[in-house]
Amino acid sequence: MSRRVFALSDGNSFYCSCERVFDPALEGRPVIVLSNNDGCAIARTPEAKALGIQMGDPWFKIRDQATAAGVLARSSNYVLYGDMSRRVNDVYRRYARDVEIYSIDESFLDFTGDADPASQARDMRATVRRWTGIPTCVGLGPTRTLAKVANHLAKKRPELAGVCDLTEPTWQDALLPTVEVADVWGVGRASAAKLTAIGVTTAADLRAMDPRAARGLLTVTGERLVLELRGILCQDLELTPPTRKGIAVTRMFGRPITDLDELLEAVASYVARAGEKLRQHGLASADMTVFFHTRAHAAGPPRSVSGRAALWTPSSDTTEMIAAATVVVRRLWAPGFRYAKAGVMLDDLVRAGSATGDLLAKADLRREQLMAALDQVNRRHGRGALVPARAGLTKRWSTKADMRSPAYTTRLSETPIARA
Repeated sequence: MSRRVFALSDGNSFYCSCERVFDPALEGRPVIVLSNNDGCAIARTPEAKALGIQMGDPWFKIRDQATAAGVLARSSNYVLYGDMSRRVNDVYRRYARDVEIYSIDESFLDFTGDADPASQARDMRATVRRWTGIPTCVGLGPTRTLAKVANHLAKKRPELAGVCDLTEPTWQDALLPTVEVADVWGVGRASAAKLTAIGVTTAADLRAMDPRAARGLLTVTGERLVLELRGILCQDLELTPPTRKGIAVTRMFGRPITDLDELLEAVASYVARAGEKLRQHGLASADMTVFFHTRAHAAGPPRSVSGRAALWTPSSDTTEMIAAATVVVRRLWAPGFRYAKAGVMLDDLVRAGSATGDLLAKADLRREQLMAALDQVNRRHGRGALVPARAGLTKRWSTKADMRSPAYTTRLSETPIARA
């Protein structure tokens, strides 16, 4: 049997790269993407990093300085980023027999059996850039952990030209001593502090640890890291996504809400999104929590409340869920506060149709057909094309996104047009 070879391919500054694909004027300039409500920096190009902008820097604090330095900010556009991620992974599937989508910008690929994995990675990287416009870096290794370390090196060392190969022990011996232990996948801040305290400061030091000692210090995760750094496979690709245990839809408002009707509208909009997610994954829930609160350090009296909604049987029916959430909001509402955030959380998720329902109630197939039609319209014409009336149309409270780019790839009216 061929030795295992894993590749980890990662989109460079992925959100920013997605913005650059459709706006060439951004190329070579410092760009950042902001979190929901234009809150803080969640993606930065190398040019923005060179100016000292840190991950998580609040936009209101750095706006003037960043603008003066020529930084271009964009509101997050997750619809665009998700679709670009899908396109990139479509390319990956042409090169690998199995692909595990690890996150929106990272995927593990199985290159086992390829005669020249490094050449394959370089060709794949070039094709992704040519077909999607997204720059990537690829790390290769006999385990997922070594592939992740190799990807880190590919991003940090320009001489590797975007591809780092750690499939051979000699390359591991040469490069692992250059990687700080805190940069090893699975080693968090607390674990890095424990390891540093005993003199383990590099990936090579961690590889040399006694696996039993690593287990005692960092639980079973530490033992697996040591073994995987030695090239011993402990975790294969996860080709079947794990069943979700919960779904949450929470948002900061674009401005404080002081009106009950506006809060009801916002919560209904969040419930509609949560119901869409349930149906997308074939799930249902009878455990829904609704919450809303004021800003922690804002002027005025603070208030934070939450309550359980009465769903007697697991459901993914948006209208049924909105009705239950409305009862909770009306019960918890108190005037005189400036509410800054609300959300809904769904727990104890079950497969739709698998839970025991109300024996006295008759299944209403029309409700299922209505939800299916709702989802079909929104898939075809864009999310929010058809919404429950309770969720409103104007959404004056909606999350601020003053610098959001168009939905280039998912909305026909916003698709770029090339003219001679």
